[in-house]
Amino acid sequence: MKPRTRRGLAIVAGLATLGVAVALVLNAFQSNLVFFFSPSQIAANEAPRDRSFRIGGLVEEGSIKREGQTLTVNFVVTDLAQRVPVSYTGMLPDLFKEGKGVVAQGKLGADGVFRAEQVLAKHDENYMPPEAAEALAKAQHGQLPKPGVKQ
Repeated sequence: MKPRTRRGLAIVAGLATLGVAVALVLNAFQSNLVFFFSPSQIAANEAPRDRSFRIGGLVEEGSIKREGQTLTVNFVVTDLAQRVPVSYTGMLPDLFKEGKGVVAQGKLGADGVFRAEQVLAKHDENYMPPEAAEALAKAQHGQLPKPGVKQ
């Protein structure tokens, strides 16, 4: 076989290997993608029925119900326009409370109940790093240094 033919075959084999590797990586990304939907989007049937996704919103006041002595909790997630019932079995995060933000990952059942596999409580939207909160408090009291003046 001529060196030119051998080089051509090596290039074709390298490109084929690269193509297979790219296809495998893209397939892995596709299977690990988890989309986020609001209760309004779920009510509009925009959420998938056959794969896992995330739902986010507020835990509706008075909606948390525990099933006896089990770890199963039922609650409602709302975006103040629509509501989606959620069922979760497991330990809930400490920040999980009525009226607070929550993100749950799972699948939507045929009965319209979202079966969560994981529940994450969101920080309060008013949360600020301590440094920023201290600077705001000082600014409200007129204690910030003037520009160009060292303390």
